[in-house]
Amino acid sequence: METPDCSPAVRELIRRSAEAVLTAPTSWFTEIEDAAFSASDMQPVAVDPEWRAFAIRGTHTLLLHWASVNAADPGHAVPPLVDDLRNIAQVIVHRGHTEASVEAYRLGQNVAWRRWMKIAFSLSTDVADLEDMLDITSESIGTFVDATITALTAEITRERERAQRSREADRLESVSLLIDGGRPDIPSTEFLLGYRLDQTHTAVVVWTTEASPQLTKMERAVDELAEQVGARGSTRVTASPGTVWGWLGGVDIGQLHDTTKNTPDSTPWRIAVGSTGRGRDGFRTSHLDALSTQRMMARMKTEHTVATFDDVEGILLLTSSPDHADRFVTHTLGPLAGAHPELREAVRVYLREQCNASKAANSLFAHRNTLLRRIKHANNLLPRPIEDNALNIGMALEIAYWRGSVATDQHNAPG
Repeated sequence: METPDCSPAVRELIRRSAEAVLTAPTSWFTEIEDAAFSASDMQPVAVDPEWRAFAIRGTHTLLLHWASVNAADPGHAVPPLVDDLRNIAQVIVHRGHTEASVEAYRLGQNVAWRRWMKIAFSLSTDVADLEDMLDITSESIGTFVDATITALTAEITRERERAQRSREADRLESVSLLIDGGRPDIPSTEFLLGYRLDQTHTAVVVWTTEASPQLTKMERAVDELAEQVGARGSTRVTASPGTVWGWLGGVDIGQLHDTTKNTPDSTPWRIAVGSTGRGRDGFRTSHLDALSTQRMMARMKTEHTVATFDDVEGILLLTSSPDHADRFVTHTLGPLAGAHPELREAVRVYLREQCNASKAANSLFAHRNTLLRRIKHANNLLPRPIEDNALNIGMALEIAYWRGSVATDQHNAPG
């Protein structure tokens, strides 16, 4: 709002009225406060002595600020008190409220305006001056209140974000202390995490390499996973802009494997599941196993969305040296390493099912005869037949599976 042009008489009337506000009796402010506290969303504040006293101080400060500006420079546009609004926003957020009470501001403004008009009419009988003065100050008060509500709302949003970041930092610090083998105060840690430590835990790591990670959706993925498996409790922390750590209580890695195995590869994030352990040590060990699984998935650039520690524990050992692992796969599988992926998958599942063709066919949703033809075809490609080298072939195929290698000879269609 720009400072309006007005006559000296009107400016003087504004100045004298503002000075009257500055010396107004306590009852003048009490009426405004009572009106503000009558707002429907101010009832919890009205019965809290400390919060009520804080709100009253804030009301006095805002009213006196507007009056002081107009006493010094009548009709001048009055900006919000930014520093005071920061303090108000902090108290509002820390008290568990989420927004300013617009109704309270409007109710208080209405009472203050009636008082303002009475002061003006007590100081002048000139109708033209009173009309100009009330027009100017009505706009000034309305603009000031609107600007204050807007600025306070923005400050509340910023304060909520600051409080959330601080809380997340405290939560991350607590779990990091547990993961590092420290001995934090258990009741305080459990309260901060909202999660019991004296139970079984299965850790998950959800991460993405996207340039603009959708953390909210990744956090929701952990919550939904906990709900799907019927976890007795869960907690999660944001470990980095693209990574969320989670712990699910009272479930085991097998339940998680069954729940996550159909997660589509198109999902923009990856999920690594740790082992299952009990108590503080289990909380730590499960997370470390989830991190190992995550590192394996990243190192091997797998296209699979989900991996559990049970799935890859052996692969972690086999692939500690990527070059040696590559040579092992090439040497063991020979031409099968470059064959069609479905051919390799047939042998991998066949070996996992302990060479039971019927079970393997069911797992692959294939006819038993189709599976047997593929096994025969694969045997013709292998340097040594399956019956002579089953263990090494199985390990090599698991490495190839998690590495997500594709067939180099696309003409080698499965049999």
